[in-house]
Amino acid sequence: MKVFGSSGARGVAGRDLTPEFVLQVARAAGTVWEADRAAVATDTRTTGQLFADATAAGLASAGLDIDRLGQTPTPAVAHYCEREGVPGILLTASHNPPEYNGVKLIGADGVELSVEILERIEDRVLTEEFDTETWASVGETTHIETATSDYVDSLVEAVDREKIADADLTVALDPGHGAGTFASPEFYRRLGCRVVTVNAQPDGHFPGRLPEPVPENLEDLGRLVGATDADIGIAHDGDADRSVFFDETGRFINGDASLAALAETELTGSDSTVAAVNVSQRLVDVCDRVGADLELTPIGATHIITRVKELWAEGRSVPIAGEGNGGVFFPNHRLVRDGPYIGAKFLELIAETPASEVVAPYQDYHNERINLTYESEAELQALLDAATDYVGDSDAEVTTIDGYRLDYGDAWVLVRPSGTEPKVRIASEATSPSRATELAKDVEAALEAAR
Repeated sequence: MKVFGSSGARGVAGRDLTPEFVLQVARAAGTVWEADRAAVATDTRTTGQLFADATAAGLASAGLDIDRLGQTPTPAVAHYCEREGVPGILLTASHNPPEYNGVKLIGADGVELSVEILERIEDRVLTEEFDTETWASVGETTHIETATSDYVDSLVEAVDREKIADADLTVALDPGHGAGTFASPEFYRRLGCRVVTVNAQPDGHFPGRLPEPVPENLEDLGRLVGATDADIGIAHDGDADRSVFFDETGRFINGDASLAALAETELTGSDSTVAAVNVSQRLVDVCDRVGADLELTPIGATHIITRVKELWAEGRSVPIAGEGNGGVFFPNHRLVRDGPYIGAKFLELIAETPASEVVAPYQDYHNERINLTYESEAELQALLDAATDYVGDSDAEVTTIDGYRLDYGDAWVLVRPSGTEPKVRIASEATSPSRATELAKDVEAALEAAR
C-alpha cells in the first residue's frame, strides 16, 4: 500500500500530512463504506481539530452524517463505533513526536480496517474517484459528549474490580499529556486504586515528555513510583492504545516481559496467539510451556488484527495477541489495543503478587534497539541494500515476513524500515546484554557504511 502504512497514514503535519490529503482519505472512506453515518475523533495533538474538520467535510460531502467525539482515546472510539454500529476516522499519530499527526480508520465493528478494505479506500484516493452528494443531501454534524465516559463505564464492568479493589493498590500513572488523560485516572480510581499522576494534563505540545512510552521518556514516572510507594507505574502513548509498566521498585518492565506474563495467564494448550515478527523469545517460551500455537505477522496492528480474524474463521481460540511495545490485544474483550484495559489486566496480576515477582520468570533476555534516520528515498534504498548484503553474508536462519529477522539459536536481530517514521529500525535480543548489543551494533555498522 502506498497511502497507508503499518498503522494508518502518518506524517509531519503540514508537510507530509496536509488537510487536502486528509480530506481525500475521508472522501474515499465515505465512498467505500456502506454507511450513512461515521464518527470522527482526535487525540490531543495541536493539529487534531484542523484535520478533524477536513475529515468531517470529506465524509459529509459523500453524504454521511458525522458524530464528532472530540478528544478521546483510540479504544474509546472503537467502543463507540462498535456500540453504535458506525465506522470512524481517528486523527492520531499514536507514539510519534508532537509535530506528527495521522489518520486511523475503524470499521463499524469497532476494529481497525482490514488490509483489503484499506486497499479499496487507497485506490479511491489515488484515482480521485469519490461519491459527491448534492447540496440537499450532504451530511449533518452531531457533537457527542459521552463517548469517553461510556467507554470507562464499559471497562469497569469488564475487569475484576473486586479483586483489584481488595488489593488496595497505589497506581502511579503517566498518560503523557495524551488522550489517556481523559479516561485512565478516573478508571483506575473507580477500580478502588489510589492514583497519583504525572503529565496528566492534555497538551498537544507534550511538554513533560514525548508521546512514545520508552524508558528514556519515563524517568519522571519511575521517580513517582518511588516517591509515592506505588505498587505499579503505568504509562500510555499519545492515543492510549498501549500500556507499559514500572514495578514497585521503580524499575521499568520490558514490554515483552509484561506481554509474556499476561499471556501465561490467558493461554492454554488449545489456544493460539498472534505476534509480530519481532516477537521475543519470552513469548515463544510461554507458548512452548503451555502448548499454544504462535502465529507471526508483519509488524503493525492491522496485520495482527487480520490474522486474528483469519484464525477465528478457522474456529481457533485467540485469547491474547500483540507486540512487546505495550500494544496488547485481548480479542475476547475487544479486538483493539486498549491501554487502560491492558493496565487493569496487569493490576489483576499484581493484586496478590508484587509486580517484580510477576515478571521475574521473563527477565532472562536482554534487548537492544537502534533507529537510523534517513533523509531521502535514495538513502533509504542504500540502507536496505546494505541490509540485504548483510543477510546474504550471514549464517543465520532468515525470516522475511517483515524486513529481515536473523535467528542465531541463542539470539536474534531484526532490521526493517519503519511503517510510521523515516527510520530503519534495528532490534536484537539475547540472553546477555553484550550479545544483544553486539548483534545490533554490527548491523548498524554495516548500514552506516552504506551511507
